[in-house]
Amino acid sequence: MTTIVLVRRNNEVVVAGDGQVSMGNTVVKSTASKVRKIEKKGVVAGFAGSTADALTLFERLEAKLEKHAGNLSRAAVELAKDWRTDKYLRRLEALMAVGDKENSYIISGTGDVLEPEGDVIGIGSGGNYALAAGKVLMGTEMNAEEIAKKAIEVAAEICVFTNNNVKIEKI
Repeated sequence: MTTIVLVRRNNEVVVAGDGQVSMGNTVVKSTASKVRKIEKKGVVAGFAGSTADALTLFERLEAKLEKHAGNLSRAAVELAKDWRTDKYLRRLEALMAVGDKENSYIISGTGDVLEPEGDVIGIGSGGNYALAAGKVLMGTEMNAEEIAKKAIEVAAEICVFTNNNVKIEKI
């Protein structure tokens, strides 16, 4: 389990995630990085779910971005189609929050490519807590990075599968 939050504000897009990796009720690692940047394409992504599954999906997203000349919308739809229909991929259990300068999406294994309203996305076990905190913090003078970090910290206080070892990527 994990918590990922994506915040867009003032032409900045930030993805933040906690560092906790759990197996059942046991914390296995507290410093994992569940956020990634695809530097060449100006895309940031965060993953909630199985680590190996998330890394596989990140590689697939990167390949789709290459194939579609960095068009995140097209890459997200193509990844979701593959994820839903491919015999191997459909067994992967993860959610992705991805964003570039223009778009933010939640991508799921059921074929969903959702473009949530507003400028905050929260996924994972503490995603709703981080989403609520992020939405409240959007009414402050904080920048996107500060909002994302604080949202994860709030989620970590409530969700037992989230810690406050925050990793951040931004574009």
